[in-house]
Amino acid sequence: MFSTIGHTFELMKTSWGVLKKDRELLWFPVFSAIGVAIVIGLLFAIGSATGAIDRLSESTATNAGEAAESVQGGDVVLIVVAFFLVYFVTIFFNAALVSAALERLRGGDPNVSSGLSHALAHIHTILGWAIITASVSLILQLARANQRNAFGRILLDIVGGVWEFLTFFVVPILVSENVGPFGAVRRSMSLVRKTWGRQITANFGFFIVYVIAVLIAAIPAFLIGLVVPVAGIVVGLITVGFAMAVVQALEGIFKAALYEYAMGERPQEFDLRTLQTAYRPAREGEY
Repeated sequence: MFSTIGHTFELMKTSWGVLKKDRELLWFPVFSAIGVAIVIGLLFAIGSATGAIDRLSESTATNAGEAAESVQGGDVVLIVVAFFLVYFVTIFFNAALVSAALERLRGGDPNVSSGLSHALAHIHTILGWAIITASVSLILQLARANQRNAFGRILLDIVGGVWEFLTFFVVPILVSENVGPFGAVRRSMSLVRKTWGRQITANFGFFIVYVIAVLIAAIPAFLIGLVVPVAGIVVGLITVGFAMAVVQALEGIFKAALYEYAMGERPQEFDLRTLQTAYRPAREGEY
């Protein structure tokens, strides 16, 4: 397992090389963050104007019976709409990122416009996938919130992790193949089962990279904050936000390369032998 993780980090280095050639890819995570902020801001304004925010705030300070009476149906609808829109915006710009990365790995020269155009061409299937994955996430979160048993919460977390693992390739499939969201889920599950016996190491590796990147980015903000707290917060938002954008861009490139390899292609810029060593199918009995 540790050797596989080592190869995963080698592939991350290659992804970094691709990102240096196409720095425009960094804009997609930035657009995603801006889009999410706009959605939340608009819905917060609507919630404030209609009194939904006040009712939801009051419900958290009362017992369950009073909360059920104070919260209106429209308040619940507003929360659900916000939840789904955030998922859609995030997935759309991720699809644009993966589209641009695939273009580079296939020998093209992508830019922001080409990535967005390709995502827009598949917006109907992206919307369908956003509805599916947001619904699954919402159901799991509600089930976990109502689960008082610690073992039950752990089990629900595992179910969520398995869902994310099996749907790893849905976005590349949606922007590359003429299939709908349900077909993309089935295709992703098939690729994971048949090809990525050790795919989980990629998720683990990027978790480590996210943690390291945030910690490093937070250091200057922390030091400045010791002198001027407000300036430290501003610097932290910038440095941590940039670090997150870089890692998200790397993850998009990484996912695009793995998808290409899964389809039997050799992604340009990536070493085929490293891909084969890191992501060969697990033999029977291996874990």
